[in-house]
Amino acid sequence: MDHSRETILKLVPAIRMIMSGNLLKSGSFVPLDQLVETGPGKITTRLGRNISVFAGEPETVLKQISSSREDIGEYIFIDGTGLLGLSSNQSKVEQDLATVRKMSRGADLPGPVASPQVRNTLTNRVVAITGGAMGYGEGIARQLFREGANVVIMDINEQEGGRLAGELNSHSSPNRARFIKADVTSLQSMEMAVYETIIEFSGLDVLISNAGVLKAGSIEELEKESFDFVTRVNYYGYYNCVKAVVPVMKIQNRYSASNFGDIIQINSKSGLEGSRKNFAYAGSKFAGIGLTQSFALELMGDRIKVNAICPGNFFEGPLWSDPENGLFIQYLKAGKVPGAKTVEDVKRHYESMVPAGRGCRVEDVVKAIRYVIDQEYETGQAIPVTGGQVMLS
Repeated sequence: MDHSRETILKLVPAIRMIMSGNLLKSGSFVPLDQLVETGPGKITTRLGRNISVFAGEPETVLKQISSSREDIGEYIFIDGTGLLGLSSNQSKVEQDLATVRKMSRGADLPGPVASPQVRNTLTNRVVAITGGAMGYGEGIARQLFREGANVVIMDINEQEGGRLAGELNSHSSPNRARFIKADVTSLQSMEMAVYETIIEFSGLDVLISNAGVLKAGSIEELEKESFDFVTRVNYYGYYNCVKAVVPVMKIQNRYSASNFGDIIQINSKSGLEGSRKNFAYAGSKFAGIGLTQSFALELMGDRIKVNAICPGNFFEGPLWSDPENGLFIQYLKAGKVPGAKTVEDVKRHYESMVPAGRGCRVEDVVKAIRYVIDQEYETGQAIPVTGGQVMLS
């Protein structure tokens, strides 16, 4: 990691917290090499508004900003590093900074819109969702965006991730969405995705570790390569996500005594009880709860909560319903449901196992996510959202 990136990661999230006060802000950062002009006077002319200028080592800059925050506006120039814009209206900041970037990203943005009158827990929070392009991840991104969060869609699927971000940004909303290509199996990829999130939104408040894969089969049928693949994505992937975001969350909390960070793993009911002919997936999810509890013990002192949400079966999503690789077809081929002849037989079998009479839906999961973020007293929990199919004792 080069010095300029280290400086940005130290400064930008901290400044955001210092300048937020009781009202959380978000913004964007333009590194020096991406600015059309590098002099604060010329940038002021382009923006059509005054900017505050600071110079020195990161700790010196942070002390200066802390002592003069009441006199600082929405734009801060850090000599030798770049320009930061912070506001309660992310869309407005994006529009303004588009005038000073070498490669403007303002063309696909709507004009500035009014700040929301009703604020809630999610307003202006920056939420990153791995595996956010499809399935549960897509549904979670849509719902949290509607509730005022700035959403970062992290996925390896560029086509679907870009489509979703573009669709969300087509609405006249003060918050924004961004797609960032990220591979959870690579720590370097996740660290870069977190850095790009800081550039785009100036901080990261919530990480939802949702990316996951499933390969069904008995111990005699499942090949080692499939077992390794599931473990690499579901277990190591969760570790890589946490490893990448913790430094940023710690910096933010250091400069805001009331702030909490949230790491939320979208686990599974298979992380709460064994799953026949599905040991690779269930094992990785059990292990994920072990990580959740251990991370929670380590990080609560830094005001970072770590919890897992364990949904029941999301029958409508591609994980289950994809006609070629979905679980219904996998379980049919694996003979997991005795006597099942068709995909519909498999589906009816699983629906009959849920006391609530239906599969888990995105809105059920989002309610649990909202609870986890809103409360400040609970960490290290595995919260079932299973329609009564799994009950903790």
